[in-house]
Amino acid sequence: MDASTHLLIGTKKGLFMLESGPGREGWCLAGPFCEAWPINHAVADPETGTIYAGGGNEWFGPAVWISKDGGESWTHSSAGLAYGEGDEPVRSVWSLAPSRGRLYAGVEPAGLFRSDDVGLNWRHVDALRAHPSRPEWQPGGGGLILHHIVTHPSDDAKLWVAISTGGVFATTDGGASWEPRNQGTRNDYAPEEHRYPAYGQCVHSLAMAAGNPDRLYQQNHCGMYRSDDSGLSWASIEEGLPSSFGFPAVAHPRDADTLYLFPLNGDAIGRFAPEARAAVWQTTDGGRSWQPLRSGLPQENAYLTVLRQAMTTDGQAPLGLYLGTTSGLVYASTDEGQTWTRIAEHLPAINSVEALVGLH
Repeated sequence: MDASTHLLIGTKKGLFMLESGPGREGWCLAGPFCEAWPINHAVADPETGTIYAGGGNEWFGPAVWISKDGGESWTHSSAGLAYGEGDEPVRSVWSLAPSRGRLYAGVEPAGLFRSDDVGLNWRHVDALRAHPSRPEWQPGGGGLILHHIVTHPSDDAKLWVAISTGGVFATTDGGASWEPRNQGTRNDYAPEEHRYPAYGQCVHSLAMAAGNPDRLYQQNHCGMYRSDDSGLSWASIEEGLPSSFGFPAVAHPRDADTLYLFPLNGDAIGRFAPEARAAVWQTTDGGRSWQPLRSGLPQENAYLTVLRQAMTTDGQAPLGLYLGTTSGLVYASTDEGQTWTRIAEHLPAINSVEALVGLH
């Protein structure tokens, strides 16, 4: 593909952008943008090229930043990013998802908002927080956050969200009603008789398989799972992995059976690469088997952590894969993960990495 590749890197101190030419070599860094606000997630609308960056904190408040000219200029809006009077305030935006003229935002404390005017004004999709399970949602390590939004490729009425710690919820009527979809996912910290609850699991990442919207992959605090029925039931696919714990799960954009993970050693012993040897783990058969991809990644003293939205693909052929660490490193692979190169360092702690091809 004869086009430049941009990486949108959300960090604790603003949005940064890495740019390369058609060969995906010689990366140039720009930023920080968004006035160095904490940015949890940045995405680009593939249809328009508009960049959206969501973030904030208790000091700044929540906002979505918008650039229509490749990062040259920015505006931001928080109009409507609030719950009703008497409810707790929205602290920050944690996830964004453009979908055919709409833009969705997941926030902390966990809830979902929708914009129909490219991020200028927002309305609360209030049926989600009205679900009877809401009083039992609890903050995870990063807070009570809605951190993944998965849209259906052709049906605007279908949507999945991931909440820590609430679980996966789905709507089939455009957000008017929601149901938990967690059957088969464990809660290892519950008594045996409550090990598989209907909701309350700490889901870490949610991804849809290419060309098959009924297949979902989920990295959970307590295991790795696959669903072939839109999340109605889940089966464990963690056998063969070095750990059942991690954050990012990234689906191949053309192969429904291929998925990439960055496992960590566990929730209570450091949360870094197992044995301090960095590897992206790949399955090419839907989770039946796993292989580590290590070439070019550090294999000793690699106390690296990759957060839930800090690994992505660029959709090109061969596929480009990218990951960012909480220590400010960015690694890239342009051969489907077989070899890796460090393309940036010394950035602030990285929350998210997304790719945009062909930005002018």
